[in-house]
Amino acid sequence: MVWLIVIFAGLLEIVWAVGLRYTDGFTRLWPSVGTLLAMGVSFFLLSLAMRTLPTGTVYAVWVGIGAVGTVVFGVLFLGEPASLPRIISILLIIFGIIGLKLSS
Repeated sequence: MVWLIVIFAGLLEIVWAVGLRYTDGFTRLWPSVGTLLAMGVSFFLLSLAMRTLPTGTVYAVWVGIGAVGTVVFGVLFLGEPASLPRIISILLIIFGIIGLKLSS
C-alpha cells in the first residue's frame, strides 16, 4: 500500500513539473493553482511514505518517477527530442528505480 502512495506522489510530481511550464512564471491563475495543488499533495504523500520506507529510497523513487514521466510527456506531447542517449538515460533511471524497490 505504501508503494502505491509513492507511485501516486511520483505521478503528481509529473503533473506539477509539466504544470510549471503553463504557469508562465506563476502569472496565470489556474495553471498556478493546479501546479501548487499538485506540489502540495505530492509532498504530503511523499512525507506519508517516508514514515514507513527508507527516506533515501522513497525520495529516489519519487524523483525517478517524476523525471522519467516528465521526459516521456515532453517527448510525446511537447515535441522534445527522443534521441538514443536520452532513451538510454531514461532506461537507466527506470532500472535504478526497480533496483531500489527490490532492495527495500
